[in-house]
Amino acid sequence: MPFESLSERLSQTIKKVSGQGKLTEQNMQEMLTEIRLALLEADVNFNVVKDFIANVKEKAVGQDVIGSLKPGQVLVKIVHDELVSLLGGEVAKVSFDNKPTVIMMVGLQGSGKTTTSGKIAKYIKEKEAKKPLLIAADIYRPAAVDQLITLGNQIDVPVYQQGTSKSAQDIVREGLEQARTNGNDVIIIDTAGRLHIDEALMAELIDLKKIATPNEILLVVDSLTGQDIVNVAASFNQQLSITGAVLTKLDGDARGGGALSIRQVANVPIKYIGTGEKLDQIDFFYPDRMADRILGMGDVVTLVEKVQDVYDEKDTMKTLKKLQSGQFGLDDMLSQMHQLKKLGPISGIMKMIPGMPNIPKIDDDDTNNRLKMMEAIIYSMTKQERRDPSIINTSRKQRIAQGSGKSVADINRLLKQFEDSKKMMKMLGNIDPTTGMPTQRPAKGPSGFDPNRKKIRHKKKKR
Repeated sequence: MPFESLSERLSQTIKKVSGQGKLTEQNMQEMLTEIRLALLEADVNFNVVKDFIANVKEKAVGQDVIGSLKPGQVLVKIVHDELVSLLGGEVAKVSFDNKPTVIMMVGLQGSGKTTTSGKIAKYIKEKEAKKPLLIAADIYRPAAVDQLITLGNQIDVPVYQQGTSKSAQDIVREGLEQARTNGNDVIIIDTAGRLHIDEALMAELIDLKKIATPNEILLVVDSLTGQDIVNVAASFNQQLSITGAVLTKLDGDARGGGALSIRQVANVPIKYIGTGEKLDQIDFFYPDRMADRILGMGDVVTLVEKVQDVYDEKDTMKTLKKLQSGQFGLDDMLSQMHQLKKLGPISGIMKMIPGMPNIPKIDDDDTNNRLKMMEAIIYSMTKQERRDPSIINTSRKQRIAQGSGKSVADINRLLKQFEDSKKMMKMLGNIDPTTGMPTQRPAKGPSGFDPNRKKIRHKKKKR
């Protein structure tokens, strides 16, 4: 999760003012010091930290605790609002009003620029229903051209390339012409990067800007860069007037302070964030959602969007009907596990659920190994056993264990997990999502005794 260490420190700090009747300068001083240290340790720019602390202190000191609210809750609201402001306030999305929309990708070598170009092309094609074209303009690194071609094949997006035989300027001119001929409404130009900013790099990028007249110039920056991310952004912005930044590797970033600083110091809005290595792991940057996650408040909206993208509604309804009719089997459970896996690492999903960020860390490798073990066991069963696990007796368990290379104890654990998941899904299936109340009458007692019916009979006897 991005900013994980910062999130933990802020959560601990805010707890220290819980139980106080009022936020005073005295009980705030220690807490503000802790917040300052947490931000500095996360690599947030010193001047940004200074302004942030001053704003929080000004708004928090003297705040009365309203109603049943606690000082910690008041403080969370103040810190949350300041974080949202620090991260940019409003969502800065790419506009597709121009036809074609030209997006020029720039950045240092190793920042993930080529992969990000492919990710954005896929996102635009699927989410915006556009017809993108990728232009391979990085002629100094042959692997970049090959990589872009491979990405284009994976996402079914055309790539215009001339290898490294022509100048980047000629490739962009010809690529723009091909886009007009083929009716591509979005053009993404993958430009060359360097290990450092130099005059030759900037001169070429300025030329490409004049040729392509891009609607968006997106700077791709590695979130692990630290405070130098701000210097890089400021330099590119000064010479190219970039319109936004794309932060990569946020999934593995424990500090990410540079990302918190880039909006304030370089005055560059963050437009996209990369949340993993897969091509579908990119999203618009939402300042309010990121502030929620930093403060351990989860991110339900993003989680719901992920579920809507991954889960097949027809398959899910089919599974629920099977469950209600008693036909839910091990294949159905495995299918649900596979859909859950598409959402991303379990630890990341749990962090999006309010109240869950403080649970012990989940080992994603261990979770994946358990899923592989589950697959091995289930695939060693017959169709009848998968459909009706109740028929699996001792001899069948021994055969399945031998076929899957697992122990009988592993088989027993899986069968218990299946029964537990079936009960949970049945319970959730009997809840009305609009009211949160059960939709079915309570089950009868062990002997079929129904207390409601007894009362009715009793009344009839009295009459």
